[in-house]
Amino acid sequence: MRVLELKVPPLAVGALLAALIWLVSRLVPGFNFVFPGREFLALTLAIAGAMIIVLGVASFRRAKTTINPMTPESSSSLVISGIYKLSRNPMYLGFLLVLVGWAVFLSNALAFVFVPAFIFYMNRFQIDPEEKALAGKFGQEFVDYKSRVRRWL
Repeated sequence: MRVLELKVPPLAVGALLAALIWLVSRLVPGFNFVFPGREFLALTLAIAGAMIIVLGVASFRRAKTTINPMTPESSSSLVISGIYKLSRNPMYLGFLLVLVGWAVFLSNALAFVFVPAFIFYMNRFQIDPEEKALAGKFGQEFVDYKSRVRRWL
């Protein structure tokens, strides 16, 4: 199943899953639920996710390295500062928080099935291949970084 490795831009994966979350919430309204403060929680999660994404992008810009997740081998430097001290994949973590916020906002229990699907897809088809490329390019420096910082959070 290597055909999907580094082939679908993570933003497209997130957008597709966001659309599926919306579709499920509309097609299966029997799983809808409502709780006080859901809008506030959803907005908080989405804003936190967006901020984490921006911090990740800013770290890459400061390091003057590629932000293209499809070509990790073209990285000119290993980014391990800023938000990358807390997560090896803050941009994907940000997408995840935005998706969770969207699912909370739509408040459909079946919508939450897509959250672990996002994690699985990203781990298998994006992060694992990225990490292989980075280990090949940066060697022990990346291995040391990996031992200090968790993949997601």
